[in-house]
Amino acid sequence: MEDLSLYIHIPFCVRKCSYCDFLSGPAGEREQRDYKDALIREIRAADVLHGFSRDRFRADTVFLGGGTPSVLPPSFIGEILDAVRETFVLAEDAEISMEMNPETVTGASLAACREAGVGRVSFGVQSLDDRELRLLGRIHTADRARQAFREAREAGFANINVDLMTAIPGQTLKSLERTLEEVIAWGPEHISAYSLIIEEGTPFASMDLPDLPDEEEDRRMYHYLGRRLKEAGYGRYEISNYARPGFACRHNTGYWTGHAYLGLGTGAASLAGGDRFSNVRSLRAYLAALEKDPLPFSCEEERTSLTREDRMSEFMFLGLRLCRGVSERDFEERFHRSLMEVFGPEISRHLSEGLLVREGDRIRLSERGLDLANYVMSDFV
Repeated sequence: MEDLSLYIHIPFCVRKCSYCDFLSGPAGEREQRDYKDALIREIRAADVLHGFSRDRFRADTVFLGGGTPSVLPPSFIGEILDAVRETFVLAEDAEISMEMNPETVTGASLAACREAGVGRVSFGVQSLDDRELRLLGRIHTADRARQAFREAREAGFANINVDLMTAIPGQTLKSLERTLEEVIAWGPEHISAYSLIIEEGTPFASMDLPDLPDEEEDRRMYHYLGRRLKEAGYGRYEISNYARPGFACRHNTGYWTGHAYLGLGTGAASLAGGDRFSNVRSLRAYLAALEKDPLPFSCEEERTSLTREDRMSEFMFLGLRLCRGVSERDFEERFHRSLMEVFGPEISRHLSEGLLVREGDRIRLSERGLDLANYVMSDFV
C-alpha cells in the first residue's frame, strides 16, 4: 500500500491575527457544526470525490490545521478522527497532529483531544513578550502560553511543537533571547521558527508599524536561534524546523519529499498520482457541494496534471529545504534520469559558489546556502 498524508483544514479562529493570510476566520456554533458534518461527509466519500481508494492508500500521518482547530469542541475532533479511522487504513504508529492556540485550550479539552487520538500538539506561541503578542494580534498572553504547555504535559502529550516568530516589528535580539531561553526550558520536542513576512491584504500591510528589524539584525536573530537550539540538543532538519532526535514532524517531511497527500476541507490542497488539486475556498460553496446527493466532484476547485519536468523541479526545490538535501540515487530511481543530466549547470554553479555541498550521494545547502536558500532554489523552479 502507498503511504498517504492526510491534511484536515479547520478554517475557524477566534480572531484573525494581524499578519495572517490563511483561509480562516471567526464562526458561530451552527457554522462550526455544519462544517464538521460536511467535512466528515467528504472524508467518508474520499474515494468517490478524489479517487483515494482504501485498498491503495494507508494513512501514516494526519494533520489538523487551520485556522485554529482547537476552537472546535473536542467532541467534534473525536468525530472527525473516527471518520478517518472508518474510511482509511491508519498505520499503527500514525502521527496525528493538531494545531492549537494557547487561549483556546483547557486541561479538560487537551485531555479529551488526547483521548480522541491526537498524539502531537503544535502550539502557536510566536513570542513570550506580551507587547509583541498584542502587536501580532494574538489572543493569548505569555502567561497563558506557559499554562497551556503545562496542561498539555499533564494531559499526557509527549510530543509538543512550539511555533516561534522572528523579525516581529520592534523585536530585538534580547527579546528573542528571553523567549527562546524560556521555551527551551519548557522542553518541547520540536520547535519551528519562522521569519515574519508581511503579506498584501493583511492588516499589517496597511498599519503604521514599529521599525522592522533590519536585514543585519534579522540575520543575527536567525543565526543565534540556530546556534542556541543546536546547543540545547535540537537538530535542525529543515530550514525553519528543529527537533530532538526522533521527533521531526513526519507529516511536513512528507510534503518536502514528494509523499502523496490528501487535503480535506475548504481550500485544502492534495497531490497524488501526478495530479495536484484543491478544494473550493468558499465555505458556502463547500457546504453546498457536500449537501448534494449523489456527491459530485464539485468540492474541487481546480486540478492540474504535473509534467515530469514539474515533478523533477519540485523534487529539487522542496528537497533542498531539508538539511540532508536530495539524493542523486533517489532522483534517478524516481525519474530514470541522472540528477546531473537534468540540473548539472545549476548544481555546478552553486557548488562553485559554496552554496551547495556534495556529500557522497547527497547534495545539500551549505551554511551560507541556507542564508540564501530562496536564491538557490529559484534556479530549480
